[in-house]
Amino acid sequence: MQNERLRAAMSAGGWTHASLAAKVEVDPKSVERWVNLGRTPRLSTAARAAEAIGEDVFTLWPKLRQPRAARAVSPELITLYDKRADLPVSTFIDLFVQAREEISILVYAAVFLHEAYPRLNDLLAERAAEGCTVRIALGDADSPNVKQRGAEEKFGHGIESRCRLALMHYRPLLRFPGIEIRTHGTTLYNSIYRADDQMLVNAHVWGMNAYAAPVWHLRGIGEGGMFGGYAESFEQVWRTANPVQEG
Repeated sequence: MQNERLRAAMSAGGWTHASLAAKVEVDPKSVERWVNLGRTPRLSTAARAAEAIGEDVFTLWPKLRQPRAARAVSPELITLYDKRADLPVSTFIDLFVQAREEISILVYAAVFLHEAYPRLNDLLAERAAEGCTVRIALGDADSPNVKQRGAEEKFGHGIESRCRLALMHYRPLLRFPGIEIRTHGTTLYNSIYRADDQMLVNAHVWGMNAYAAPVWHLRGIGEGGMFGGYAESFEQVWRTANPVQEG
């Protein structure tokens, strides 16, 4: 079977079998077989030929495009939930209870936690008293991105009210050492709930309320990886967020 893509590209560029062979440093008969018999050269040779012709190597020889092997499920992934509504609130609470060094929360509001577990502030204060650093980043109700999320999720001004309500819930924690609250105006692609080396990540899907979007439970293993990427995302938002004052 002839390689019509290669034939057309060579014709358009004025290349002959002999001239392309000389450029790529192969035998002219090899080029002839590429064109007339549809033979596929080695990737390195094909790359030189494609560069000379001025075409994409995989366009000229699609067989050289190696499919990427499917990767087994990441060892960092503990559980994948179809939607946040599938998680009992105890999943979040148990995560925080186990924390010994760090609790980091990045959300717009997530008032469902206080609504379902009124002792949340007590729990966070207890963890802080035991030496755990607690950082909470809430959405700035007046930021354009929060208002845009409200429009996308059909909350209207409801999301802004929920951000203010969340701040009202968390603000009393500021009197406890080791707890800091900030507000951010970033575009939030995921809500993050971290406790030491474990993390719940609630994806945000355009036009969908967060409770209907997937959640993955991750465990940090070494440096980088999925866990490290989300952890760094939290840090970047935290650096740009504005500290909340007590009162």
